[in-house]
Amino acid sequence: MPYNRGFYTVDIRFFYKIESEISCMIGRPRIIDGLAVFDKRVVLFGGEGGARIFSSRFVEGGMDVQLRPDSNKPTAVVEVVDPILLDARVMPPEASCNCCCCALHEVPRSLCDCFGGDDLVLGSSGNQLFVTLGQFSIIRLERDIQLLMPAFDICLPRRDCSNSGAGGGEQDPCAVFANFEFPIDEFFPPKQEHCDCMPGTGGSNGCGCASKCCG
Repeated sequence: MPYNRGFYTVDIRFFYKIESEISCMIGRPRIIDGLAVFDKRVVLFGGEGGARIFSSRFVEGGMDVQLRPDSNKPTAVVEVVDPILLDARVMPPEASCNCCCCALHEVPRSLCDCFGGDDLVLGSSGNQLFVTLGQFSIIRLERDIQLLMPAFDICLPRRDCSNSGAGGGEQDPCAVFANFEFPIDEFFPPKQEHCDCMPGTGGSNGCGCASKCCG
C-alpha cells in the first residue's frame, strides 16, 4: 500500500451455489440452483523483505528442475466454513438491487460448469431470489521464514584469512567482509512497530503517526 510500507490489501470474492426449493400454488415443489457472490477487502500487515529465493525440484535419475525464482513476499490464505442462511426473499425486477456489490458480470468457467455450462443466467429480467448469508472466515498472510537458532562452531579453520599485508597497502578481502553486518532485515522482515493509528488516516507522512511507525 502506498505510504504504508509493509501493509498489503487482500481482495477476496466468495462464490456460493444456492439450492432452493420453489413451491407454487399448483404442482409439486421444484429445486432450482443459483449463484451468489460477495466481495471483501482487508488490509493486513505482512512486513517487507528483499531476498530472492532460488529452488529446484528433485528428479530421481535425472537433473533437478530449476523452479522459477521467487521472493519472500507474503501469500494470502483464506479459511472458511460453511455459510449460514439468515434470510431469503423473492424480489420482482423493478425492486431488484442494481448495486455493484452483488452484480455478476464475469463468472469463471469452472463455476459455470457447476451449473451445466451455459444454463447459468446472469440477467435480471425476471424475479430474483436474494439471500443473506453469514460467513465466518480467517484471512492471513503467510511467508517462509528462517528460524534463528543458537549455533556453536566446533570446526577448526583450514586457512588463515587475517590481513597478511603488514607492510603493504592492500587489505585482505576476508577482513573487509568480516566488517559487514549481516542483513537480518532482508531475511527476517521486522515486526510492525506499535502505534495508536491506522494506515491511511492522514497526517504529515500519510499514515497519521510518526515516521518510525510507517517507514
